[in-house]
Amino acid sequence: MSQIDQINQDVEALRGLGVETLRNIWRTRFDDEPPRFHSNDLLRRFIADRLQREAFGFDASVERDLDRLVRDYRAGRSLTPTTPHLGAGVVLVREWQGQTHRVEVTADGYSWQGQDYASLSVIARSITGARWNGPRFFGLRERAKS
Repeated sequence: MSQIDQINQDVEALRGLGVETLRNIWRTRFDDEPPRFHSNDLLRRFIADRLQREAFGFDASVERDLDRLVRDYRAGRSLTPTTPHLGAGVVLVREWQGQTHRVEVTADGYSWQGQDYASLSVIARSITGARWNGPRFFGLRERAKS
């Protein structure tokens, strides 16, 4: 089983668990006291984040960007969506009509189902049969406000 599959399985196993069970998992897994959330959904998300960070690390530049966005939001400044730079090796995951699609970013573009593509939009079109903005389909851009 791949590391990604194992993380997905571990995160999926958290679904439906109560707050106390999730707190016990936190204590056992991270040898630390969990945050005092009363929401099992929020605690589950924090556990999933910690599992992913342990397995894959995290990008300090993403943390800085998130901090900047929070500061801008609190100051009432406009938040301009940007498409993140994706380095080779990043895997994009999108579920569509009950099927999970994994696209790997390569040095020259993208790889999906053993074939290379220059555009995420072409992959999104192949998956859905409709014209899509590829970055938007894979959650890399905000939807246009109605």
